[in-house]
Amino acid sequence: MTSRASSTAHTDTFAGDNLPPAEAWPDFDFGLPGGGTIDYPERINCAVELLDRMVETGHGERPCIIFNGQTTTYRELLERANRIANLLVDDLGMEPGNRVLLRGPNNPDIVACWYAVVKAGGVVVTTMPLLRARELQYIIEKARISHCLCDHRFLDDLQTGIERVEGPAPVLVPYGGEDRAELFKRSAARSTVFDNIETFRDDVVLIAFTSGTTGQAKGCVHFHSDVLLICDGYAKHILDPQPDDVFSGTPPFAFTFGLGGIMLFPMRFGASAVLFERATPEMLLEAIQQHGITSLFTAPTMYRDLLDHAGTYDISSLRNCVSAGEHLPPSTFNAWKQATGIELLDGIGATEMLHIFISASRQGGIRPGSTGKPVPGYEARIVDDDSNELPRGQIGRLAVRGLTGCRYLDDPERQAAYVQNGWNLTGDTYIQDEDGYFWYQARSDDMIISSGYNIAGPEVEDALLEHATVHECAVVGLPDERRGTAVSAFVVLRDPTLASDALVQELQDHVKAVIAPYKYPRRIEFIESLPRTETGKLQRYRLREMYGGE
Repeated sequence: MTSRASSTAHTDTFAGDNLPPAEAWPDFDFGLPGGGTIDYPERINCAVELLDRMVETGHGERPCIIFNGQTTTYRELLERANRIANLLVDDLGMEPGNRVLLRGPNNPDIVACWYAVVKAGGVVVTTMPLLRARELQYIIEKARISHCLCDHRFLDDLQTGIERVEGPAPVLVPYGGEDRAELFKRSAARSTVFDNIETFRDDVVLIAFTSGTTGQAKGCVHFHSDVLLICDGYAKHILDPQPDDVFSGTPPFAFTFGLGGIMLFPMRFGASAVLFERATPEMLLEAIQQHGITSLFTAPTMYRDLLDHAGTYDISSLRNCVSAGEHLPPSTFNAWKQATGIELLDGIGATEMLHIFISASRQGGIRPGSTGKPVPGYEARIVDDDSNELPRGQIGRLAVRGLTGCRYLDDPERQAAYVQNGWNLTGDTYIQDEDGYFWYQARSDDMIISSGYNIAGPEVEDALLEHATVHECAVVGLPDERRGTAVSAFVVLRDPTLASDALVQELQDHVKAVIAPYKYPRRIEFIESLPRTETGKLQRYRLREMYGGE
């Protein structure tokens, strides 16, 4: 396995000092199938490779970001980032290794801030715009944030969180408002040239806090090389990006699915990105038609919503439609293909792994319902509770290792649970078939054991989604005196007025007809909407809490 260098360009070494010990890391391997390798110089700054290098190689006048009808070129973004970096270093006292919290929606402002911090050798901590004061306080204290750059529209909760912090308060600078003290006005007169910090490839560049389902968020630490590895691994080999490609999507940059798919991937290959602060299906479809978007990144729920309107727009430019963040139901895959002719590229990633590590691929053949095979540079297997590999066709825990891996910030207990025997255990239950394809069953804590049967909630959800009345649904196990746990479905109807006892029976009969009858939901509740995280992930635990779960 390839080892990491131990040098650092950071003067503030907090992030590196609070990595887990080397023996608790997963195994890393930078090799590719066929004997190729991915390697980088010992000194490398990923922002320089993604931005400065693009300008140096002739992409300076090409479009980089399209937002609200305005286009920012690579050169314009570089100059703006350099001005901010000069201000951060000269006036705001930022040192290499300082953790800088970013708060705001996806737009050119936060992109410029991200690159400025990284060029100056900082560690970016991008946060979800809708986090509240208590959550922000936790992140500030956990990561020892030194500076906060915040969209002026999102200041209130951050200011409250900072006021509650025990210990030194971070420097807070708003951006985008009318205040003369805001970031862009203060940096406007700064030089457009910046002396980039020559970080090491294994210097920490970002800490991504998981949205989490229960408990405190976990800080996932990634290096400069990791940022480039997901570009030169997944993006290059699965998407085959070209300079004329146009990327877009809905996940926020604090969600590493969005960071990679909408910011990093296009800039690694000289392409452009259409950004939205908050996209409706109609806005997204109109942008595809207007800007010729070729690569789209969003969750299965949005693909289902897009189907309701897709027929009135020209979306023929689409080439890669990537689905991640939650399980892709076969019914959504089939409906999207029937309506558009495009096969969705399902994938599974994790904040701990930085991006997607198993994916469908047109080069290897797409099997509807399967997540696909390991991305080049990764290997995966199915293991039992003792980490022994299971035979093909048996259900078990997903284990993966390769180009990237889990390193939690100062969290030895969770590190020991996630990384075992050199493998990352993602918390997902899977089956690998005889041909090497991986088939998602459930999150490990979402498997339902009812009357002695193991029942995967997503399989029941897939069956329900095939019924014409169902817009979306979630299936969980709830306590039941007779069965121990009862399969329980929460259904959002396309037409809420159809809710009735007769429809409950019809849906139960439908499930019995398409999957094993013992899996049918004994309880069905019609609700207005499903609880989700800001990134669109379904929060099944909230349904268990609200409707009788533990």
